[in-house]
Amino acid sequence: MTDRPRATLTSTVLGCTDPRALGRFYAELLGWPIGTDDPEWVTLRSGGPGLSFQLEPDHVPPAWPQGPGGQQMQAHLDIRVDDLEAAGAFARSLGATLAAFQPQEHVRVHLDPAGHPFCLYVED
Repeated sequence: MTDRPRATLTSTVLGCTDPRALGRFYAELLGWPIGTDDPEWVTLRSGGPGLSFQLEPDHVPPAWPQGPGGQQMQAHLDIRVDDLEAAGAFARSLGATLAAFQPQEHVRVHLDPAGHPFCLYVED
């Protein structure tokens, strides 16, 4: 058996048409500083793995919830908050929209300005 080489997760990457705008949205939402800030690549860091945004000129927002013929959601972000209503209002003030379909009582699904779903939730 071969020894496993060292591997470190450094970032989750979201594709979008405007990495700088989406990077600013999440920097404000999470309170994370912007590290790399280029027109085609933006990275946020907060001490652990970061969140990055990559230019995809033909980005198609995923459908939430998924339906026949829609762009399938392949990943989403879960963000724990201490006040669900206040966090949702803050996210919407930054440009998020509340998704029409809400599957759980203590979770609010929102769509970021590029259409990626993300969940705000409180722990019981």
